[in-house]
Amino acid sequence: MRFIDECLLDVEAGDGGNGVVAFRREKYVPFGGPAGGDGGRGGDVVFVADPGLNTLYDLNHLRKVRAERGENGAGKDCYGKAGDDYELRVPLGTVVYDTGAGTQLGELTQAGDRLVVARGGQGGRGNKHFASSVEQAPRRAERGTPGEHRALRLELKSMADIGLLGFPNVGKSTLIRAVSRARPRVADYPFTTLEPHLGVVSVGDTRSGLGKSFVIADIPGLVPGASTGKGLGIRFLRHLERTRALLHLVTISDEPDRSPLDDYRVIRSELMAYSAELFARPELVVMTKADLPDVRDAYPAAREQFAALGIELGLVSSATHAGLDELKVRLAQQLDSR
Repeated sequence: MRFIDECLLDVEAGDGGNGVVAFRREKYVPFGGPAGGDGGRGGDVVFVADPGLNTLYDLNHLRKVRAERGENGAGKDCYGKAGDDYELRVPLGTVVYDTGAGTQLGELTQAGDRLVVARGGQGGRGNKHFASSVEQAPRRAERGTPGEHRALRLELKSMADIGLLGFPNVGKSTLIRAVSRARPRVADYPFTTLEPHLGVVSVGDTRSGLGKSFVIADIPGLVPGASTGKGLGIRFLRHLERTRALLHLVTISDEPDRSPLDDYRVIRSELMAYSAELFARPELVVMTKADLPDVRDAYPAAREQFAALGIELGLVSSATHAGLDELKVRLAQQLDSR
């Protein structure tokens, strides 16, 4: 199934049913009073958060949904049946915008959260509601009101505790494979990751209740200009917004004009341009690919450069798992301090 994190959808709630004009027609009651029933309420369009989903793929094909209209009233004081609600299941982290009004209708972040995005119309009143001492046989009734109609934009922001970030090919996908059961695609070229991946990381014995677990998100690599849409751009930066802390990966590049510190500064500037709140989020910085001799040789100098900025630079290898246990403990401690 393709990963879809944004889609457009027209939703239309059901119209309310019409009230009716009717009178009692019974034997020995020649002048029966008004007995027109009310119309039923139109159905709502409702989004329901489902933790079993992680993409908007199914909704991307719908384009338009419509809830059931309410039934019209009937004689003998019979009310029309209310229209059924139209429920759509969406992943956790879905944000819903009304494109016409330019407003956010809400977001669904907990399993079972419900958001009514279009309300059904009210049923019209039958003629019995209009009887009075002056008008005992009213011949008027109300029509049901139309249901709401909205053009929506749905945006998915991944729900994770830790967000991985860094330049393409710094080893984000390899690291998440090493510390969790997530299996993103891995290859030795930039932009292997074209969609976010979530993995559950366990620290200690979680079965006994003494350990901890948290969710880590691997997003596509960032490049200069990402905050303005370059590369894979802000479409993926938003997946970091719901994280509680960041894990920033750096390493040695084959390009002569790049260094771990320069790469770090570039990514930090992109974060600041995109969101000051995201820029201020707690962060750990780690140099990856410690199994390579060039990286091990460059680490001492890089550690001193980062230390001058007040940053403790870690060193790990996803290939040999060196330093990964210590990193997981540091991440868990970072989350506990939040």
